[in-house]
Amino acid sequence: MTESTAIPFNRPGLAGNDLVYLQTALESGHISAGGPFAAQVSSLLAAETQAADVLLTTSGTDALEMSALMLDLQPGDAVIVPSFTFVSTALAFVRAGARILFADIEPETLGIDPSHVARLMDKSVRAVVAVHYAGVGCDLEGLRAVLAKWEGVTLIEDNAHGLFGTYQGAPLGSFGRFSTLSFHETKNISCGEGGALVLNESADIERAHVLYDKGTNRRAFMLGDVDKYSWIDTGSSFGLSDLLAAFLLGQLEQREKIVAKRRAIFGRYLELLLPSEDNFGYRLPVVPADRGSAHHMFYVLLENQEKRDDALRGLRSAGIHATFHYVPLHSSSAGVRFAARQSDCPVTDNIHGRLLRLPFYNDLSLQDIDRIAEVFLKEVQT
Repeated sequence: MTESTAIPFNRPGLAGNDLVYLQTALESGHISAGGPFAAQVSSLLAAETQAADVLLTTSGTDALEMSALMLDLQPGDAVIVPSFTFVSTALAFVRAGARILFADIEPETLGIDPSHVARLMDKSVRAVVAVHYAGVGCDLEGLRAVLAKWEGVTLIEDNAHGLFGTYQGAPLGSFGRFSTLSFHETKNISCGEGGALVLNESADIERAHVLYDKGTNRRAFMLGDVDKYSWIDTGSSFGLSDLLAAFLLGQLEQREKIVAKRRAIFGRYLELLLPSEDNFGYRLPVVPADRGSAHHMFYVLLENQEKRDDALRGLRSAGIHATFHYVPLHSSSAGVRFAARQSDCPVTDNIHGRLLRLPFYNDLSLQDIDRIAEVFLKEVQT
C-alpha cells in the first residue's frame, strides 16, 4: 500500500475564502486576539447557537477552563463528567480545584446517562458536564429533570462534536449555562487549533470578558464605562489570533455545504453497512428521532474487543487508518487520583473496547467510502 493510495483517518481541507481571509488579516496589521474577523465569527456563532455572547479561545480545552473559572470552585466541590470523553472535559475542572465524579453513558447515543447522574448527585456537586458524543445530543431532557431537584447546580455542554446538531429542534449548546466548542483540525469546521465559550445567560457576559482579558476590566474601558482598566480578577490569555479567526470565518461561511457533505458521507456508510449489521454482529450509530446529528464521526460497535482489534488491524494493513476512541477516564491513573470517589461505569467499560471509528472528513470521496466498507465487511466476516 503506497502513501498515495492510503486513506487517512482525517484530512483537513479548505472550504471557501479561508486563505483569502487569512491574507487579509495578515495585511491588516491586526493579527492578535480581538480583531475584526474574531468579531464576525463571534456574531455568527452567537446567532447560530442562540447565545448571549461567544468568546473565541485558543482551544476547546481553554473554553472548558474558562467555564470552570466562572464557577468559582472551592475545596470539596465536585463536577460530574462522563467517563467516556476526552481528558479535557475533566482536566479543566481539576485544574480549577474540583474533584471529579465519573458518570456512565447510555448504550445507544453514548451520551451521559441521567439515571447514573442522579445516583451520583450530592451536596458537593457544582456542575454536570454533558458531552454530545459524535454530534448526537445526549438526553438533555433527562438531565434537566435530574438537575431540577438540585438548586444551584450548573449544566455545561461540551459541544466539541455537536456544532449545528439539534435536540428537539433547538441547537446543541443552547441548553446549558455554558457550552464549549472546538475547532481542532479533526472537527467538522476547523482553524487548526481553536475553540469558543458560548454564554447562554447575559448575566455571565461581564465577568467572562474579565477572565478572557487576563483578569482586567478592559472591555468596560473599551465601552467607555470606566476611564482606565486594571487587574480586578483571575483569568488568562484565552483569545484566538485573528489569523485563525479569519481562516475560521472562511470555513463557517460554508457551513451548509460542509454539513451537507458530512451528511452524505454518513448516509453512504449507512447504505453500505446497514444491510449486514445483523448478519455480522456489529452495531451502527443511533440517532434518536428528536435529534439532528452534526455528523462528527462514523463509528461501528463490534461484538467484543478481540473482533474490534482484528478489524482495526485488517483495515490498517489495507492502508485504511481507522482507530478506536477514549480509554475510560474513571480507570485512568489520573482519573483515580482526581476522583471524588470511585464509581462504576459498566457501559463505558464495554463500549470502549468495541468501538471502531472509520475515516471521516469533509472531502472523503464516495469511492474511498466504498473501499473502506468493502475492507471492513471482509474483515468482520472472517
